[in-house]
Amino acid sequence: MIAQLITSFIASAAFGIIFNVPKKSLIQCGTVGMVGWFLYYFLVENDVNSIAATLAAAFLVAVISQYFAKRYKTPITIFNVSGIIPLVPGGLSYDAMKHFVENDFNMAFQLAAKAFMLAGAIAMGLIFAEVMNQLVNKYNKRKLKKLNKI
Repeated sequence: MIAQLITSFIASAAFGIIFNVPKKSLIQCGTVGMVGWFLYYFLVENDVNSIAATLAAAFLVAVISQYFAKRYKTPITIFNVSGIIPLVPGGLSYDAMKHFVENDFNMAFQLAAKAFMLAGAIAMGLIFAEVMNQLVNKYNKRKLKKLNKI
């Protein structure tokens, strides 16, 4: 488990370097990716479907990214892109393409479908977190507006 956490931290921080993230944000980028991967790994090890685990982990990555973006006054994409990297189904996509090349279309379509569903779960997790954030902000503004009228 420790090796998984360290590897996911390094991968997320390394992608931060590739995307020219400010050096002061690399630790946070690695942390976001590590926490997201930890949740994914924990859920999969406890017999949760990998698609649901990816959705939950992407949601958590987006929530932590929103927090870090506000706290460190940086764009949220800095943390989202770096943090989501460990969840991307690259190996699965590679295997799907390998089976296409080997004319094993049955397995290729199965793997490609799973890769598409995992990618969709990542997108849905990021979107759902942003929608929840906007709803909470709107609710807080309305609540504050009512308090100011009193």
